[in-house]
Amino acid sequence: MRITRISTNHTLGSTDVPDLALLDPLIAKYKGKKGNLIPLLQGAQELYGFIPRAAFEKLAAETGIPMSDMFGVATFYAQFRLNPVGKNIIKVCHGTACHVQNAVEITESIEEVLKIKDGQTTDDRFYTLESVACLGCCSLAPVMMIGDQTYGKLTGNESVKIIKNIRLAGSN
Repeated sequence: MRITRISTNHTLGSTDVPDLALLDPLIAKYKGKKGNLIPLLQGAQELYGFIPRAAFEKLAAETGIPMSDMFGVATFYAQFRLNPVGKNIIKVCHGTACHVQNAVEITESIEEVLKIKDGQTTDDRFYTLESVACLGCCSLAPVMMIGDQTYGKLTGNESVKIIKNIRLAGSN
C-alpha cells in the first residue's frame, strides 16, 4: 500500500484570525537569517497547532519571504499542517510489517467508529486520523500511536476500545 498525503484542500489555513503577536519573538529570532523558512514555519505551527493563513501573511510581510515559497515548503513537507487538527492524532502504521498484519482493519474500524476518513478530523476536533508509512515498531505490528503512546499487536476492535477509553478520559 502506498501512503499518500491526504489534504482536504490547499487553502492557506483557517480563516479565523489568531493572535499574531505570538509570532513576534519568532520573527525577531529568525528574521534575516539564512535557512530561516523551515524554523519559521515550524515555530508558527507550534504556536497554533497548524499554520493559519494570517500567520503566512504576517511572516511574508515581516520577513520578505514570498508566500509562494512558504506555501511550497509547507505543502511539500508532511510535517506541516494547513488546517486545524484534533487534540489527539491517531497514527496508524501501514508499513510492510503492519500491512501484512492487517493494519487496514484497524484504519477501517477507526473510520467507522469516528465517522471520518483517513486524513480527516472529527467535528469536535478531538481526533484526527492519519495513515503513516512506518512508526518503527515492526515487532509490535500492527501498531497505532496516539500522542506519544504506542499501541501494538492490535485488532480493529482493540483499537476502537482504546479510542473510546481516551474519549472517556478526555471528557472527565
